[in-house]
Amino acid sequence: MNNRILLIDDDLIVRQTIVNVLTDAGYEVASAGDGLSGMRAYRHSRPDLVITDIIMPDQEGIQTLMEIHKVDPTAKVIAISGGGRTSNLRILDVARTMGASDTLAKPFDLEELLTVVRRWLPLDTDPPSNNQN
Repeated sequence: MNNRILLIDDDLIVRQTIVNVLTDAGYEVASAGDGLSGMRAYRHSRPDLVITDIIMPDQEGIQTLMEIHKVDPTAKVIAISGGGRTSNLRILDVARTMGASDTLAKPFDLEELLTVVRRWLPLDTDPPSNNQN
């Protein structure tokens, strides 16, 4: 089953909220509070998708993204970032350049997050994209 997600974010409330939303949507979610522990979790579990914050202590998200792609160049990674809107756009552009599959600027709507996650990791229970009339 391809529904395992690793969430890496240093904000505990954000992490708990996203874990709850993704779990309720049918995903199996593990989480880490920084890039170093996130990389340990990634190497151990090889999730199907990673969502990583960019600005974090003990290893920021760009470095984490680069390390994930060293382990698996085809890894799907969604980069998220908070702070000022202008700085978000710049850092998220850098994340895209470094190989992020997609990006989201915080704060984002949880439905928007689910839409992006489903784009890269559809569940078996998601309806097929073609009409069967």
